[in-house]
Amino acid sequence: MQRILFASIAAAVLSACASTVTMPAKVSDGVLVNGAGMALYTFDRDSAGAGKSACNDKCAINWPPLRVAAEDASSSDWTVITREDGSKQWAYKGKPLYLWIKDQKPGDRTGDGVNKVWQLARP
Repeated sequence: MQRILFASIAAAVLSACASTVTMPAKVSDGVLVNGAGMALYTFDRDSAGAGKSACNDKCAINWPPLRVAAEDASSSDWTVITREDGSKQWAYKGKPLYLWIKDQKPGDRTGDGVNKVWQLARP
């Protein structure tokens, strides 16, 4: 009887965990933003679906990647890519996502159009 009860409880807990997916970003005023409300960007030199980032080293200092927490996993349009340094980064519809170092507060969108290769990420 205890085994059956334990198995039922375990199945219910696992089912609840599987249905709780934390999205790495949300939509605000038509653009994707991180949990802190900071705008997210895409880089035109990243190939959608390539599974890697073209923005590394000095580029990643100015354009920090949207990092993946250890417990996060790909889901639907959201995928996890492995960066050149081995760290994990979120991609939306195959495009890696970044923050812009010059955006200081939620609502800032100063990176849109920088060098004609950085764009606000849109759903």
